[in-house]
Amino acid sequence: MRVGYVRVSSVEQNEERQIVALKQKADVEKFFVDKISSKSANRPKFDEMMNFLREGDELIVSEFSRLARSTTDLLNIVDSLTKKDVKVRSLKEQLDTSTPQGRFMLTIFGAIAEFERELILQRQREGIQLAKDAGKYKGRNSKKRPKDFDFYKQGYYARQYTVTEIAKHYKVSRPTIYKWLRE
Repeated sequence: MRVGYVRVSSVEQNEERQIVALKQKADVEKFFVDKISSKSANRPKFDEMMNFLREGDELIVSEFSRLARSTTDLLNIVDSLTKKDVKVRSLKEQLDTSTPQGRFMLTIFGAIAEFERELILQRQREGIQLAKDAGKYKGRNSKKRPKDFDFYKQGYYARQYTVTEIAKHYKVSRPTIYKWLRE
């Protein structure tokens, strides 16, 4: 069976481009779609797919960066699937992991993708530092503690309100409430 794995980094992103490519170019029969960063250890559809794949299946991705972000992770995933006699193929890189040459090229492409990601993050950090030095970047504005917060603070310590209830009331995150409680 030809199985497709599709991943976008956030809920706002659209996975349709990957799905269409896998249908048209690889005639994928079953899809597993995650809307989460690959760095997250909790990728439910990825885990479901890994359990679903069996001997003789073929896993097809639009590009290897959708499967993993680090070279080590990519190689471990491919190694795990190879041991199950599952072939792994990428449309973009046009690699077949069932051959020694394909596995070699996989290592190279994985390293390049990881290097590219690190360069992007480095440039982002440099840009933020330049903006900070120029006084143009202040970071995220922190939420100001409301004037009536002392009422809820007393209620929290008296166990009348939970942090979650207070956070919902002010429409802020729980860490923000904990910060206000420490102030």
